[in-house]
Amino acid sequence: MQTMKKKRTPLYAALMLLLVCMAVGCSNQEAQGEQKGPSAAEQSNTLVIGAYSVAKDAVGELLPKFKEEWKAKTGQTVNFQESYEASGTQARAIVGGFEADVALLAMESDIDKLVKADLVTSDWKQTPNDGMITRSIVVLGTRDGNPLGIRDFEDLTKPGVKVLYPNPKTSGGAQWDINAIYGAGLKLSEEKGQKDPAAAKAFLEKVHENVESLDKSGRSSMAAFEYGVGDVIVTYENELLARIAQGVKYDIVVPKNTILIENPAVVVDKYADKHGNRELAEAFVDYLRTPEAQRIFAKHGFRSVDPNVFAETESTFPTPEGLFDIHYLGGWDEVRSTLYSKRGVWYQVLAGL
Repeated sequence: MQTMKKKRTPLYAALMLLLVCMAVGCSNQEAQGEQKGPSAAEQSNTLVIGAYSVAKDAVGELLPKFKEEWKAKTGQTVNFQESYEASGTQARAIVGGFEADVALLAMESDIDKLVKADLVTSDWKQTPNDGMITRSIVVLGTRDGNPLGIRDFEDLTKPGVKVLYPNPKTSGGAQWDINAIYGAGLKLSEEKGQKDPAAAKAFLEKVHENVESLDKSGRSSMAAFEYGVGDVIVTYENELLARIAQGVKYDIVVPKNTILIENPAVVVDKYADKHGNRELAEAFVDYLRTPEAQRIFAKHGFRSVDPNVFAETESTFPTPEGLFDIHYLGGWDEVRSTLYSKRGVWYQVLAGL
């Protein structure tokens, strides 16, 4: 007959250790089975980043530098979980449950979606540069040598010119593009004597008639252009500068009247607090404003928000004669209502109304 062995439970093991200690003596740590936790140098944190697609290359270079800085400062190793999407898509994903600690988006109105969802506090602009970390302008990209002789937005209305820009329903970059074209139409009407929204709408309609496709994001639109689709792309200046730096041959046309782009970054308060990442997330956003980070952004074609870094790189970034910002169009609340509401100008143009 086989003898059944008793299962040795953790309680049994602890009692046996206690009996041995009573017989021979041992330290309190040994008697209680105490284990030392990892040292600060062995600890690891994961920072979740949700960014718009155009920022991907610059952020990819920034992350290892921040990782090194954080390690030197705290002894902790930080890891990253990254997501890159069209800005509007990314904002909706975060609202829908993608728990990003930090959001880098294309425009203020996408941050406002996070505020309305109680993920970001309403005072997020009470930071340097009103929460913005990069700037750019809307420009035109043409094939090498500018074979069609494109000089301004007006040339995009000519018969046979095939134009690319992404879909403003999903892409923050596309909204900047539409804002730039609509604003250029307002400027042209103003030059003739009166700032006329009807004339600006008609101008946008003429450009849109030549649009070849509406891609999901600025990066997708650029990929289509590189594949050979279209004659002219309406896009961020930084996107074209970055591609040219990588050896791709394009011409950049800076319109006389175009818009100043400003891109924000925020700590997503609800998720950073939930993950215990508040200090880490704030440190990362602060790092994005440092001269080192701003020089990296400039390397990737962005206009720096740091006055000294911008002065260093100013020769790379011409200032158009009629440069305007979002306030020329009435601010983001007005733009959302006028252009992107269900009955707004953009949707009227799209529907041919």
